Amino acid sequence: MTLVAQNLTPKQKALAINLDPTIYGTFAEIGAGQETVRHFFRAGGASGTIAKAMSAYDKDFSDAIYGKEPKNRYVTQNRLRKMLRYEVSLVEERISREKNPNSKFFSYANTVTTINFDKTLAGHGWVGIRFQGAYNQDYNEIVIHIKFKENDATLQQETLGKLGVNLIYGAFYYSDNPRKLIASLYDDIPLVNLEIDMIDFSGPDFEYVDNRLMSLQLVKSGMTEAVIFSPEGNNMLPADLLYKKNIFAVRGSFRPVTLVNTDMFVNGLEMFMKDVDCSEDEVEVLFEITIANLRAAGDIDERDFLDRVDVLSKLGYNVMISNFSEYYRLIDYFAGYTNRHIGIAMGVNNLLDVFDENYYNNLSGGILEAFGKIFRKDMRVYLYPYKDPETHELWTSDNLKVNENLKDLYKYFKKNRRIVDILAYNPDYSEIYSREILQSITKNESGWEDKLPEGVAEMIKERGMFGYKDEVTLQEFK
Repeated sequence: MTLVAQNLTPKQKALAINLDPTIYGTFAEIGAGQETVRHFFRAGGASGTIAKAMSAYDKDFSDAIYGKEPKNRYVTQNRLRKMLRYEVSLVEERISREKNPNSKFFSYANTVTTINFDKTLAGHGWVGIRFQGAYNQDYNEIVIHIKFKENDATLQQETLGKLGVNLIYGAFYYSDNPRKLIASLYDDIPLVNLEIDMIDFSGPDFEYVDNRLMSLQLVKSGMTEAVIFSPEGNNMLPADLLYKKNIFAVRGSFRPVTLVNTDMFVNGLEMFMKDVDCSEDEVEVLFEITIANLRAAGDIDERDFLDRVDVLSKLGYNVMISNFSEYYRLIDYFAGYTNRHIGIAMGVNNLLDVFDENYYNNLSGGILEAFGKIFRKDMRVYLYPYKDPETHELWTSDNLKVNENLKDLYKYFKKNRRIVDILAYNPDYSEIYSREILQSITKNESGWEDKLPEGVAEMIKERGMFGYKDEVTLQEFK
């Protein structure tokens, strides 16, 4: 008989921490009671672990401890990090290292808001831990942002308590395996109860951890639907970036980014800004890659993933990784953050997919339900033309052929400018095809370099991206 390993319960994890004489620290929880520390008190043996447990629930009292927050926003990453660092400084100040030479100090904190009485705000929060991996080591930090899915404040509090225990246990026992640590955050918590849409690791134990790969893990595992990185490679909270903003997005494989992609982006964005009468500073721009695209060749190749993101980052773009294979889900996601305008730049082939009824078999309302989400009044498709490599015919919205039963709908969206052509495209780029470029890169052929944005070819060659091998490497390979 094969024995299946069982995950530890929150009580077992809390007890394991309590029985470790080297782990010692504080708990500071704001907004949802003291749900995490409660597990440690109930597990037994907490006197050797808990230096202090507090809940500075009153804002004035909290301000007196941690300082005031800009715009009186308390459920923020900045507030959480202030709490973590302040509490650790108190432990260092008040606990003698001479009497506790082997102790690994920590501070756990959360600042959250649970669902409101009218159930109009679902609740969210920041949860984190600052801890030492070894007694003589600098501190590490793990910070996560959560969104509650349960429809009851008491249930959300219980979920928060379990999450806190999982985070603390993971920090001390799984820090050498961040992927396992991330997966363990959902021990004893159903995936449908909680969303983790941002995670950040820092400190000596995580020196070689790429937070973009950790965010990718969140999407792959279904813990969230989308993550966003800045050009500097930092994880960004979608709500902070997109809330009440105009949004312009370009979807693609970007393997690699070509002049077609940038031409589509630049000219589509210019049309979008003119249509909605705004400046570039008033628009959040995203280059989006779907998990389905990353998995196109089987399992996700993390090197290939980072190659795509690094090139886009070099060009100065925010990158979004999502689970939204269908466009209606992407638009619906954006609409959850903003009531302003949404623009999507896409090629002809992508628009043909939008008008393919087979994509919507999972919707009870079928393609009509999807169109209701896609072609909302503040959303517009900016269509980039496509030249057929065999017939050399140029396809635009005027000669695009959709199914007979959808022609009237298509004409309606076109007439009402829900679909508009990008007219200022560069015809010299019309025969640039990313698949051909990728083949040339992997075969070490010449002539592909001038079909990419400035500096990208050099980056690909210098770092051996997308399967590129220079002559020396090829000779060694042979």
